[in-house]
Amino acid sequence: MKYTRLTKQQLEELQQEFINFLATQSITGEEWEEIKKNRPQVAEDEIDVFSDLVWEGVLNKVEYLENISDKQMHLFHLAEKEMKLISVKVMNPAIDLNTTVGFSWFKKNWQSDFVEYLTASKVYTEDKNLDKFKLIQQGASITKGELYQWFEKVIEA
Repeated sequence: MKYTRLTKQQLEELQQEFINFLATQSITGEEWEEIKKNRPQVAEDEIDVFSDLVWEGVLNKVEYLENISDKQMHLFHLAEKEMKLISVKVMNPAIDLNTTVGFSWFKKNWQSDFVEYLTASKVYTEDKNLDKFKLIQQGASITKGELYQWFEKVIEA
């Protein structure tokens, strides 16, 4: 398995897609029940293959990731050839970016001496989607990129 298995809830939400996946392998509902009952390892393998296919589809479409902790924001733009990073570090010990109060403070004070910025870029390895997946495993969330785009405009201005 290349990525990670979908959770039971995710599999339930993708039930129709999973049925279609099984159908492409000529596995009927009856046959699937028999496989689950009598050959559980084969069933596990099928779920793993389906999970990887879903992850591939998602990762192919991801353009932005965010990883926000109490004192730092790592904002990623997953461009065609490289990952671009805008890193924000808050050095005010009273501020927690994960709280409404902390983020409000940041919005008002983003130009203060208590905030540092860093930009970087990195070329993907031979497996672009695995690079993206590792960022998600480290806590990044898929976003529409509004925060990244806002910072990009501010930094370039």
